[in-house]
Amino acid sequence: MPMHVSSPLMSFAGWSVVAGLSLPGAMRAQAAATPTRTILAIGAHAGDMELTAGAVLLGAHQRGDRVVILHLTLGEGGNPKLSPEAYGAQKKREAESVAASLGAEVLFGPYKDGEIPNDDAARRYVADVMRQVKPTLVITHWKESFHKDHSITSAVVQDAVLLASLPGVQLAHPAHRGIRSVWYTDNWEDATNFAPYVYVKVTDALDAWRVAVSQYEFARGAIANFPYVDYYTALATVRGAVVYKGKAVAFAVEPEARRRVLDSLP
Repeated sequence: MPMHVSSPLMSFAGWSVVAGLSLPGAMRAQAAATPTRTILAIGAHAGDMELTAGAVLLGAHQRGDRVVILHLTLGEGGNPKLSPEAYGAQKKREAESVAASLGAEVLFGPYKDGEIPNDDAARRYVADVMRQVKPTLVITHWKESFHKDHSITSAVVQDAVLLASLPGVQLAHPAHRGIRSVWYTDNWEDATNFAPYVYVKVTDALDAWRVAVSQYEFARGAIANFPYVDYYTALATVRGAVVYKGKAVAFAVEPEARRRVLDSLP
């Protein structure tokens, strides 16, 4: 399936690549020019990932990492005053502007709002995007949601990680085994059994994130009268308070990822 592209991590414990090494000048320059990691955020609709994880994505970009956002649909059915075609065109323009403000590349999937298929073809499509982008971290929706597109996206992404890694699965791009983690966003629509596990400080990025994501008309509360930007700002305050980090964004992980392995007591 065709993919349309428009171009304009945080520091994880144990993920330091070149810190502390003594490198020749040319190698230092090359290391400085190469992102230490690539983050791929996959949302069901344009706006989903920017609202829930946008401050983290902006912070990652500011630290020199590559950030890519894949919107499986434009969310073109969300404005009762406009046709899906007209609102889809508006959402695409908004998505491109928001991505540029966050320092992210943006990809648009081939699906329609409300019609993301829960099938092998969708998994293969997302897997091939993963192979092309080569992320080290994938961010997507939590698996339990009252929004059909969100829960299907989560299931598709989870299976696509495996497909992307298998050389025997024939896709347009070669296999990629570099995905280290999948994180699930803290979304009020996906709250069932969501358990925050990873907290990322976003205090320094929050104001710029608010300006960036407000380029979406719906995020400003101008369509559905829900104050999305204010809600996620308040949520960052709540999540940050409980971990003494000012403002923070929380993510869930799979149960099997909730382990800490030590050689001795810390």
